[in-house]
Amino acid sequence: MNPLTKVKLINELNDREAQLGVKESVSWHSEYKDSAWIFIGGFPYELTEGDIICVFSQYGEIANINLVRDKKTGKSKGFCFICYEDQRSTILAVDNFNGIKIKGRTIRVDHVKNYRPPKDFEDIDDVTKQLREDGCAPQRPPSSSSESEEEEYAVVVKKQKKDKKEKKKKKKEKKEKKKALKEKKLGRQLQLPNCLSAFSQLSLPCRNR
Repeated sequence: MNPLTKVKLINELNDREAQLGVKESVSWHSEYKDSAWIFIGGFPYELTEGDIICVFSQYGEIANINLVRDKKTGKSKGFCFICYEDQRSTILAVDNFNGIKIKGRTIRVDHVKNYRPPKDFEDIDDVTKQLREDGCAPQRPPSSSSESEEEEYAVVVKKQKKDKKEKKKKKKEKKEKKKALKEKKLGRQLQLPNCLSAFSQLSLPCRNR
């Protein structure tokens, strides 16, 4: 499937869920609740790990990144995998970054269910391998305020969906208003010849000097 087609399908799925008010527990995102990894593809080759982290850290702390490069030249292949410290950040990243343009290129952002490190990681020591697989973020201690965090996150997600829905509604209203003005203008143009015709038939009295 064409990458741009995938971008479109993901956005359509998100829009549909936003319109229907689908709960997080039954959302398509819930299928990836056990993975904090996402895929990012289609970005300019000159972007570095630092550039990607700078953009994607807007929705959470990034624990790990694997920018795929050519083994011989070391140049970027235009796609990478990143791991968030908090799995819920993946939902915000996919919803908000999929389909955006970076330096004129449309990027695709999607969940990764079972992330597998590259084969060239097999010859490294066990500790480093574990870090690259699971990410370098420390284990988060259990918090008594976990419920409030869940509620806060739910509010953020709900706001994102509401903003997207309102934006779509405003766009539709603007389009309808533009269409109405166009029809009104066309109606005036059609009435003008009739007015001229009626005016030409008027017999005005002539005044002799």
